[in-house]
Amino acid sequence: MRVVAMIMAGGEGTRLSVLSEKRAKPSVPFAGKYRIIDFTLSNCVNSGIFDVGVLTQYRPHSLNDHIGIGKPWDLDRNRGGVRLLQPYQGRSDQSWYRGTADAIYQNLNFIQERRADLVLILSGDHIYKMDYNSIIDTHRRHRADLTVGVMEVPLEETHRFGIMTTDEQDRVIEFTEKPKDRDKGNLASMGIYVFNTDVLIRRLSEGSQERPRIDFGKHVIPAMVAEDRVFAHRFSGYWVDVGTIQSYWETSMQLLDPQLDFDLFDPSWRIRTRSEERPSAKIGPQARVSRAIICNGCTIRGTVERSVLSPGVYVSPGAIVRDSVVMNDTWIGPGAVLDRMIVDKQVVIGAGAHLGVGDDLTVPNKAEPDKLNTGISVIGKSAHIPPGAIIGRNVVINADRDAEDFPSREIPSGETL
Repeated sequence: MRVVAMIMAGGEGTRLSVLSEKRAKPSVPFAGKYRIIDFTLSNCVNSGIFDVGVLTQYRPHSLNDHIGIGKPWDLDRNRGGVRLLQPYQGRSDQSWYRGTADAIYQNLNFIQERRADLVLILSGDHIYKMDYNSIIDTHRRHRADLTVGVMEVPLEETHRFGIMTTDEQDRVIEFTEKPKDRDKGNLASMGIYVFNTDVLIRRLSEGSQERPRIDFGKHVIPAMVAEDRVFAHRFSGYWVDVGTIQSYWETSMQLLDPQLDFDLFDPSWRIRTRSEERPSAKIGPQARVSRAIICNGCTIRGTVERSVLSPGVYVSPGAIVRDSVVMNDTWIGPGAVLDRMIVDKQVVIGAGAHLGVGDDLTVPNKAEPDKLNTGISVIGKSAHIPPGAIIGRNVVINADRDAEDFPSREIPSGETL
């Protein structure tokens, strides 16, 4: 049985604020050396699926550079392998992808060329490990037209998901997109779908104004529940959508917990990525490190506590990095202090700067109050923080800001520069 995986990787990720300003959400660095999309790609190859299409749209350059020809994932193949699928302008109705279903519709030729029996549709922006053969087995056992990966979520969070209502055989009898009421159950769609290829082509090709084919959750699945065999596949492992600043930071901190049921060191289920050749991490004689992820190429001469450091980070003597995520090639000057920070790549933090200052974590960011309101401040890529600067809570420093852009030495809580 031939399976083609289609990974949705064109999301803008607006809830990640400045972290997705210059890159698509799936290419945001995560867990030190990885990108978010590495987990979905690794799940595919670990499941024996080597025909993979990656659908890109918003700022794809970082993602394109990262995936390349797919060699780190063993996807650089003459037959099969990975293909990056961008939207294009054609003579018919090709244009920007309007939604998840429309993106697949515009790439049906990729699926048909591979003579696939089943199409596995995935999101490229979730953190989890899953053997996709399990959901494929469920699909075949039920002789389903569509099988949806689901997991139980707390009732108070059901408004964030598409919720499936099932019968005793796990056949889906109702699908509700982000319900306001809690009486629809708590089986949330994970954005993982297995389609029979002929059913998928038929459903997407019959789109009209009355029955649009723009989005799977809003249009395609509700129509199929009423007319086709749609089943749920239950997943009980670790799965998280790191689509907000809070969830990104929380999940990064969870990785430091030895009790977390999500093992990045499992040799039987390797998470693959494109790694740069860098020297080993170096810990200086005055350094203090506790509960941290320190990647290759880092030099630690200060203090690092409960933090995740990507490759090439330099922590100067006397500097303190606490409860923070610091991305590639950031330089942290002598005596600088970082507390509850997310710092993007190639940032320079001047000597004696204090980032994350203030006891009140609840002062929301004025420009993005729904994104930064828990005390986490974010520094954009390639920003330069001047020596002695004081930055409060829930602050956003946009990418490429230089020392001359700072109106004063202090940026109060809730401000954006």
